[in-house]
Amino acid sequence: MKKILIIFLSAILLWNCSSSIDTTTLTAEQHLEYAKNLMTDGDYEEAIREFHSILLQYTGSAVNDDAQYFLAFTYFKREQYLLSAYEFSKLIRDTPASEFVQDAQYMLAESYYELSPVYQLEQSYSKKAIEEFQAFIEFFPTHPKVPEAEKKIAELYGKYAEKEYNAARIYERMEYYNAAIQYYENVKNTYFDSKFAPLAHYKLIELLILKERKDEALRNIAEYIKKYPNDERVAELQELNIELEKKANG
Repeated sequence: MKKILIIFLSAILLWNCSSSIDTTTLTAEQHLEYAKNLMTDGDYEEAIREFHSILLQYTGSAVNDDAQYFLAFTYFKREQYLLSAYEFSKLIRDTPASEFVQDAQYMLAESYYELSPVYQLEQSYSKKAIEEFQAFIEFFPTHPKVPEAEKKIAELYGKYAEKEYNAARIYERMEYYNAAIQYYENVKNTYFDSKFAPLAHYKLIELLILKERKDEALRNIAEYIKKYPNDERVAELQELNIELEKKANG
């Protein structure tokens, strides 16, 4: 039956290669297959039109959630990520029992991930992407895409870390040391899994020494050595630790 349907649709497409076919002669399943073929062929605008038509004509039918998912997916393929996010979230909200919900949740997060800008800009879409990836992991922990979701969460958090780390560097260059210390501490404590955490921690130690906050510097040196025992800065920090302890006891 499936082969007959494909042959039937292929014949129609060849016969009507210069224009859209009369979809009123198709069943709901044939109409869906036609729209999916348009999407696969890269005719996204026409595919979107047909998926919308299916959703209007066959409300509540067996093809409804298929059309909703592939409508959202076509928007995603067309790089219209706000629209794809809206349509994926609509599927999740309106048909929570659909077989497409797991993939729709992942693609909802992917839509916001694609909208996430470089670290210098406002990060509200990064925040939304993190929230949706976390929801995906929480509700579907055995899904094969969970490792990829975790990787992308770490990448998105890295943007926050880089933004705050660079803010700290600016404050440091301006000699606003207390503000710089606060930002370095925040990177160290909040984004501890990012590549900027050890950099911020080291810069924090430097500023604590500069501000003669020896006890805090010693505590942070010990913490750094424990957390990053193989780091190239450890030998230098061990020497600093000895010097600071001598001064503290002197």
